[in-house]
Amino acid sequence: MSSVYNRSHRPKFMFSTQSIVLANLGWSTLVLLYFILFSARIPGSDSIERRGDCYVTGTYIFEGIADLSADVLCLINWRSPQIVSGRDVWLAIDIGMVCYFIGGIFFGYTKIVLKEELIVSLGDVFFVITYLLLGMGMILAVASRERNLERWQWLIALAIGAFGSGLAWLSHQPQATVQDQTPTRVESIAPILNCFSIVSDVLLLMIATTLLLAFWDATVPMSWRMIAATAFSLFIADMWFKYATNWIPNYQTGEILEGFWVWS
Repeated sequence: MSSVYNRSHRPKFMFSTQSIVLANLGWSTLVLLYFILFSARIPGSDSIERRGDCYVTGTYIFEGIADLSADVLCLINWRSPQIVSGRDVWLAIDIGMVCYFIGGIFFGYTKIVLKEELIVSLGDVFFVITYLLLGMGMILAVASRERNLERWQWLIALAIGAFGSGLAWLSHQPQATVQDQTPTRVESIAPILNCFSIVSDVLLLMIATTLLLAFWDATVPMSWRMIAATAFSLFIADMWFKYATNWIPNYQTGEILEGFWVWS
């Protein structure tokens, strides 16, 4: 955000670039310490070690506050006539972050309150919308600059896409089918949503790489470097969660790699 924008819209002590950066660094540090210090497993009545409900709730609180903060900042950018990258870009990202926040609420509610492992929940609908809007916002950002990437830059984007596809394939475990058992409507939708999220993660990774390369030598590249880092962080957290739930028996949420959701 430019200094003109800071002076004309909000007091510097609240929304200046320095205060925003310091707040995010502080929050990221708290998240790291929280995951390291309080993620110990506690033996339960069934002799199975689990993390406490308070700890799991705390991870969702950290993520929810981070999502809301990102939403507020994107909303401020959308309302600013001085914004460099175009207001439609930030509107798409802003609505996407709102949907991500709502999806996280549904996801946390089923995990913490209902203590259920739903194959498909209403939160998945909001996550799908998030992927679509974030992708649209990033594509609009690249298109607005009218920058043509060099051949080597396209090769880097394709290589990262191939690498991401490989990780996605390793994290994915095909669902076992049971003979003489007809899957329910929800069970038939689950593989489609899973495939959509994997493809979306890889595409966002490629778009973020393209965005990073397109804005690298621009006059205002830092915000878009952070947006690209967001996509990379989201990819790491999503891939870890898919791998853990598919390959680790009785996996319980709360591992430190899930902190990348908050950092994104």
